[in-house]
Amino acid sequence: MRYLIFIFFFVSSQGFGQTLDSRVLSFEEYLGWVKQFHPMAKQAQLRMEEGTAQLLASRGAFDPKIEVDYGRKKFKGTEYYDKLNAVFKIPTWYGIELKGKLDRNSGEFLNPEGIVPVDGLYSAGISFSLADGLWIDDRMAQLKQAKLFQKQTAAERDLLINQLIHDASVAYFDWWTAHQEVQVYDQYYQNSVIRLDAIKRSIEVGDKPAIDSTEASVIAQNRMLGLQEAQLKRIKSGLYLSNFLWTNNEIPIELSDEAIPQEINPEIVESLLLSNRMNMENDSLQNHPKMLALQSKLDQLVIDKRLKVNKLLPKVDLEYNFYSETPDQINSFNTANYFAGVNVSVPLFLRKERGELNLSKYKVQQAEWDLIGSQLNLLNKIKASQEEITSYGNQLELMESLVTNYEKLVAAEERKFDLGESSLFLVNTRENSLIDSKLKQLKLTATLFDAQANMFQVMALPLE
Repeated sequence: MRYLIFIFFFVSSQGFGQTLDSRVLSFEEYLGWVKQFHPMAKQAQLRMEEGTAQLLASRGAFDPKIEVDYGRKKFKGTEYYDKLNAVFKIPTWYGIELKGKLDRNSGEFLNPEGIVPVDGLYSAGISFSLADGLWIDDRMAQLKQAKLFQKQTAAERDLLINQLIHDASVAYFDWWTAHQEVQVYDQYYQNSVIRLDAIKRSIEVGDKPAIDSTEASVIAQNRMLGLQEAQLKRIKSGLYLSNFLWTNNEIPIELSDEAIPQEINPEIVESLLLSNRMNMENDSLQNHPKMLALQSKLDQLVIDKRLKVNKLLPKVDLEYNFYSETPDQINSFNTANYFAGVNVSVPLFLRKERGELNLSKYKVQQAEWDLIGSQLNLLNKIKASQEEITSYGNQLELMESLVTNYEKLVAAEERKFDLGESSLFLVNTRENSLIDSKLKQLKLTATLFDAQANMFQVMALPLE
């Protein structure tokens, strides 16, 4: 089993170029580790590469093409025909296709129109559409949609990575909270043990009643239970945190029992997660990955709608080719030797085309409403997250003041107890209130961290 202490020490000296305390896992390095090596981060990158592959496949529709059609028939010593037709085509934009052709035919039973010179007949020409397919056809639509799909997959990759960083951050905050709770319980458990030993000595010399020993023992036992519960919580949160730690070779890392989290505060978390918040707010969410993904999806549907509108036009394909027996002489191609053709096709009712166009319009409308609704939803979520951060920040300041006052009360009660003016019950009561307030302070701090992580997720901010 590989342990985090060794691996993070190695990475610090080799990968990050910094010296890392072998016991402390900082929040910044943890996030960098997750973003670089977690399988989901690599999976998100594959999503973007899917868009690149789709674009490459769509561009293939415009690749030059060679077509060869060869046939030969011979029966009872008679060569009926030997036909070779080779075509080189170059598709271009707006449905225009350039092509060169070679016809070389021989045989005793050729169709008269297939008779060509002995060395073959060459042709160079062009074909294009005048109505359906002139401004947009399937190839053009697919290429434009593939370019937009590439933008969409890039935005979706950013959203996946953003979700991963959010989940990893929350896991780190849970681990940090559990560690801090252990520290609190351990500190006051040690206090209760010291106090119990002192009371036992006082009982031995007759300064305290024996019942004080029982009360001190109960307090120590209760705090030991709290400490064990906090230790179990830390172990479980550490195991969950390990789900986000991987090596470069897709090997999971087990978090060592000796590893501890960095001492963090809301300012540190904000500097790491929310440093780009103002830039995103100034852009009015135009560069938000979700908005970019939805806009790209809408643009693809608009292109499909344009294609469906074009399908309502009649299909008129024209072709014109110049013939020559000597293709090496450019002037041999002239208007005296040519082939021209036209192909016209018009559906009488256009029911299929009109139905597909209506469906395309409905999809565009749905995508537009989805875009508008999502933008409003995001704005409201951002406002709610901002209010949460402000509110929890104010509550935390109040809670810190409350903890300070409880500490003063405990110190005063201990002095009175030492002077014989108070009881063990009052000291423990004050101290229990202090413990509860510190635990509430930790919980509130963790809630503020989660609110900052939610803001990071909602705004889909990039991680520096």
